[in-house]
Amino acid sequence: MEAAGARTRAAARRRDRRLRAPTTLKEQRDPQPGVRLPQRRTEEDQEEAVFREVVSFTPDPLPVRYYDKDTTKPISFYLSSLEELLAWTPDVEDSFNVALGPPECRQPPLSSRRPRTLMCHDMMGGYLDDKFIQGSAARSPYSFYHWQYIDIFVYFSHHTVTIPPVGWTNAAHRHGVCVLGTFITEWKEGERLCEAFLAGDERSYRAVAHQLVLIAQFFRFDGWLINIENSLSLAAVGNVPHFLRYLTTQLHQQVPRGLVLWYDSVVSSGQLTWQDELNEHNRVFFDSCDGFFTNYNWREEHLERMLGQAGERLADVYVGVDVFARGNVVGGRFDTDKSLELIRKHGFSVALFAPGWVYECLEKGDFFQNQDKFWSLLERYLPTHSICSLPFVTSFCLGMGTRRVCYGQEEAVGPWYHLSAQEIQPLFGEHRLQGDGRGWVKMHCCLADAWNGGSSLVIRGLIPPEVGNVAVRLFSLQVPVPPKIFLSMVYKLEGPSAVGVALELTTGDAGSCHVGGISALSAETSSRRSPRPLRVPPTKLAKWVGRCGQQLSGGWVQRCYEVNLRGCLLQALFVNFSRPPGSQEENFICRLGEIQVVDASSLLTPLPQVQAVTVSQVRWQPAASEGESGAAGLRLSCTLHWAYLLPHVRCFRIHCCRGSGGDSPCRGPSEPERPTLLGLAFVNRYRIVDLAVAAAEPGRDGRVEFLVEPIPKEGFLVPRAEWGRAAMLYSTPRT
Repeated sequence: MEAAGARTRAAARRRDRRLRAPTTLKEQRDPQPGVRLPQRRTEEDQEEAVFREVVSFTPDPLPVRYYDKDTTKPISFYLSSLEELLAWTPDVEDSFNVALGPPECRQPPLSSRRPRTLMCHDMMGGYLDDKFIQGSAARSPYSFYHWQYIDIFVYFSHHTVTIPPVGWTNAAHRHGVCVLGTFITEWKEGERLCEAFLAGDERSYRAVAHQLVLIAQFFRFDGWLINIENSLSLAAVGNVPHFLRYLTTQLHQQVPRGLVLWYDSVVSSGQLTWQDELNEHNRVFFDSCDGFFTNYNWREEHLERMLGQAGERLADVYVGVDVFARGNVVGGRFDTDKSLELIRKHGFSVALFAPGWVYECLEKGDFFQNQDKFWSLLERYLPTHSICSLPFVTSFCLGMGTRRVCYGQEEAVGPWYHLSAQEIQPLFGEHRLQGDGRGWVKMHCCLADAWNGGSSLVIRGLIPPEVGNVAVRLFSLQVPVPPKIFLSMVYKLEGPSAVGVALELTTGDAGSCHVGGISALSAETSSRRSPRPLRVPPTKLAKWVGRCGQQLSGGWVQRCYEVNLRGCLLQALFVNFSRPPGSQEENFICRLGEIQVVDASSLLTPLPQVQAVTVSQVRWQPAASEGESGAAGLRLSCTLHWAYLLPHVRCFRIHCCRGSGGDSPCRGPSEPERPTLLGLAFVNRYRIVDLAVAAAEPGRDGRVEFLVEPIPKEGFLVPRAEWGRAAMLYSTPRT
C-alpha cells in the first residue's frame, strides 16, 4: 500500500467518529463476539474498518511467482530447479494457493485393497486457464466431473516440481479424491540435478524430501508422483530407495493418507529402461514407497508376470494406459475399455494418462458429449466410492458457465471458469429398465440454465405405460445420520408435463434402523424410502427452508423433507419420476438445481463472524477511457484479507459498493445500493483487479466499500448484517 495511505489510516479512524475501528486482536480470539445474533444484530452495528489512500500511479511491484505479470491476478505456480525447491519457504503470498481442506471422508477408504483408478492430468504443458486461482473468463475450458469413478488425481507437467493448482485440489477433495503433485527430472539437466541430491550423503536427499513434504503439507495436497526419467550413476541410484523410504515415512507422518508413487523408468542399475511392468529390475523402488505406475507398452503377459511380483499388493500396482494411444499399446482413445478389461481381469489398479484427449483432439463444441461417451465406455470397470459426511449440498455447478446465477437470480452475464467453485457431481450415465428396455433415464450436465452457479443437471427419460415410475440414483453415500435430517431438492420440469418428481433415499440395515416421517416404497424395495414433503417449515429454520413448496423465480420449485432416524446409515439418493394416473407413455425433461441433506441441529448452531477485514497491496491506474458521464475514472487493484474459521465455510462471495464521502453506499441513508458481485474466494484472501471507480473530486473523498459474504456448508444465505466489511476512502494528491 502507498506509504501516505499507511500513515493516515489510524488518524483517519480517530478523526471520523462515524467510522468504526477495526476489530481488535482480543476480539478476534474471543469466541463470543464471533457468534451470530440475528435477533439483535443490525447492519448498522457491523464493525467496519476504514482505510485511507492517496491515489498514486507508482505502485510497488508484486512478486511475479505469485501474480500474473499482465493482470496481477493470483496464480498457481511450479518450481523449475533444485535450487528453487530447496530455497522455498512458506510466504504470505502462498496462502492464495492453499486448499480449503483435506479430502472429504469416503468409503471405501483409499487404504482398502480394492483396485483403484488413478487419473494423470497432462494437458499442453499444464498451468493453463486452471492456474488462475480466482478464476478466469475462459470460453471453452477443460472440465472434469466424473469424480466418483476415480480415487487419485495426479497433476502432471514437465516442470521439476509441479504443485497442483488449488482449484483441482479443492474440486478433487470435495469428492473424496486425493491429489498428487509431480517431481520430475529429465534429460542431461535431470542427470545433473539427480547427481546433486542423490549421489552424496543422506543429508542431501533428506533435504529434498523435507521440502516436498513441507510443500504438500502447506498447500494441503496429498503427496507425490516421483518420475526420474534420466540415467543415474551407481551412487545416485543406490540412494533412490533410501530417498523414497524417507520421503514416504515423513509424508505419512505429516499428511494424513499421504501417498508416494514411483513411475516405471529407471532400473536398479541406473539405466533409463522402461520395463512396462513391475519386475526384479525395479522391484526395489516399489518396495520403498506406496505404489508403482507402469509404463504404457505392456501386453497381457506383462500383467501375468506381475502377479507374482506384486504379491498381496496388487492394488498398489497402477498399470499405465496412455489415452492418446501413443506407441505399441492396448486400447486407448475410445477403445480404452480394452485396456481396463485386461487390467481388472488380473486385479490391478489402473493409471489413466491424459484422458483430456477428448478435449485436446476432438471438437471443442462436442466436448461434453465426448467426455460422457469416454467415461461411459469405462463405467463397468470403474468401481465408485461413496461420500460419508454431512452436510451434503450441491448445486451441480461445474465450476464454469456462460453466466452467474445466485438462487435463481442472474448476477452476471459472460463466460467464467473457476475450478474451486465446482460442486459435488452425480453418478452420470444412462439407465434402462429391466425387461424390454423401453423405459430409460439419462443424465448430463448443462450450462443453459442454473439455480446457483453456472450449470445444472438435466435428467431426460421415458416412462412406458406398463410401469408407473422410473428412478435414477444420483449419489452413492455411506453416512451415519443424526436423529433428524432435512432434505431439499430444487428442480423444474421443461415444457408442459404432469410427471411427479420426488426425492428418495436408501437406508442401511433395516434390522436396527428406525425411520420416522418416511414410508417404504414396496416390499421389494424396502430399503428405498420416500420422505413426506415438509409443508410448513419450523420458524427457526425459515432461513434455510423458507421457500419450501413455492414456485420460485425462473420456474424453479423447492421441495423440502424432514426425516427422523435412529441407528441408520444413509446409502444413496434417488430422484423418482412417476407417470400421472391414466396417462400413457410419458417423456420428460427435468432440470435439477440443488440437493441438500443437512443435520437439523447444525442449522441452529451459530456461525462464526467474518472479522478483521483489511485492505493492502493497492495499485491505481487511470481508466482506459472516460466513463458514461464523461468524468475521468480510475482502476483499483488491491488485496482483501479477513479472519474466519474455514472448516465452517463453503466459500466466500466478495462484493463492493461504490460512492463518495463518508456515507456508505451499501446501507443508506437513502435506498442502499445493491452490492456488485466481484467473485468467489476459498481462502481468507481475495485479490481485486482493475475495479472501475470514479476519480475523487478535489476536496472530496471517493469511497468504495468491500463486503465479504460467508456461505456456510449448509448452503443457506447469511444476512448482510453478518458479513465482513471494510471501506476505502481515497483522495487525489495535494498540489
